[in-house]
Amino acid sequence: ESRAANASNKEINIQWYIPSLAKPSNDTETKVLLLYAYNTKPVKISNIKSFNLVSTFSGHLWIPLARIISLRDKLSDLKHQVEMLMQSSKSLSSASECTNFLEQSETLKIIPSKETKMNVTKVHLDEKTEEMVKTHLSEVKELLSAVPALSLPLTEIPFDVTLQSIASLEDMFDLANGSTITEESLFNWLISLFH
Repeated sequence: ESRAANASNKEINIQWYIPSLAKPSNDTETKVLLLYAYNTKPVKISNIKSFNLVSTFSGHLWIPLARIISLRDKLSDLKHQVEMLMQSSKSLSSASECTNFLEQSETLKIIPSKETKMNVTKVHLDEKTEEMVKTHLSEVKELLSAVPALSLPLTEIPFDVTLQSIASLEDMFDLANGSTITEESLFNWLISLFH
């Protein structure tokens, strides 16, 4: 079945449109168009004529190109910081575990599943990284809010910070590719900004 005709329970799809470089003279900066669509219930389209749009929403936002590039760089740095925190906590837990030679061969077989699990494990943030997260998420909130002028900086993080959630945010601002976000707490926060 076609991916375009089916969507999981909660999913946001993001696409970017970069218009030609010729911009109207009244524009002071280059902007790109963020196109988004999301569903709040599973979607399966078998007949386009009888499709019910009740749980499907879409919209668009014009966003300054320079701010997107800057934010993407910041989110990339944040992802690197989260990876370093995860590695240091993994090293500490590995150091406390004793494995003999026979167990080591079994451990090697399960590393991929441990890595996958690490991506969705909530990261314990140090103070510096927590402030970094709040700052960058405040910028995301400002860019995506219907009324950016009323967007106040975040005082707490609105979703569980995992390597996957930060990677999904970074991918969301990748102008060359679209992205799909399915993590529930991140999904809920993002759709609250689109309203």
